[in-house]
Amino acid sequence: MPHQIGHVDNSNGNLAHYNMLATIKDFASTNGWQVLRYDDSAENRELILKGVGFSGEEEIFVGFRTYQNANADFYNLVAAVFTGYVPSNTFDRQPGAYLSGVPAHNRRIDYWLTLNPQRIVLAMKVGTPVYETCYVGKMLPYARPSQYPYPVVCAGMLNGTPSTRFSDTSTNHGFGFKGNSQRLALRTNDQWRNVYCYPWGNAALAGSTQLRDTDGLYPLIPIELHDNTANLWGALDGIFYISGFNNAVENTMDVDGRHYVVMQDVSRTSFTDYVALRMDL
Repeated sequence: MPHQIGHVDNSNGNLAHYNMLATIKDFASTNGWQVLRYDDSAENRELILKGVGFSGEEEIFVGFRTYQNANADFYNLVAAVFTGYVPSNTFDRQPGAYLSGVPAHNRRIDYWLTLNPQRIVLAMKVGTPVYETCYVGKMLPYARPSQYPYPVVCAGMLNGTPSTRFSDTSTNHGFGFKGNSQRLALRTNDQWRNVYCYPWGNAALAGSTQLRDTDGLYPLIPIELHDNTANLWGALDGIFYISGFNNAVENTMDVDGRHYVVMQDVSRTSFTDYVALRMDL
């Protein structure tokens, strides 16, 4: 599956975050995802998609919608994952819905968009600028499909859908990938869980002792989902922890024939505030 890099703005009579939603719809539908709902007439516009996974026989339900307030000057997206789809239900009332907000913009948005048959990842540069990233769809489970048939993840930048602008610098606005917050949820066999994410919290890798590059080559550390006690469920697909030592957002690199772009956590620039996004081909 391909990736797409570009920008949207407030053209064609639409604000940029509306055009971003349309771009996701066009890119996903062109590359194997079925559009179950696309409403571009309401103030809060909606997109619900179904993926078939690598087997071609799965049903993976994800969605994006907008929410905004001109008086508060925020124009955001919502990343969502569902356990099913009911046409008569509202977006937020879809079966098993989990939602996480992603601050966006009403003017220009630069974006990096990549997908495969089981998940979609979006990164955006907005505003001052800051960087916003989300992940919806399946992870890579450490279990057989018969044991764990629907290992989906919803990871955004906000706890739910608060009235948060991209310029917010609080700890409530940041990578869901760091785990241990409502910004990332894993669907286990019986419920959504706000899990921990390795290697954040590991002092040898993401604490006082820092990884760095070796002759310009950076190790890519899988982001693994666990409960900080006995359970390790799996790893995110195509998102990796990368050290910020002598590194910078939007850097690119090739590893084993695959292309990656570096993204940062909003405006944060410490060693632990970066991920590498695989740009699928």
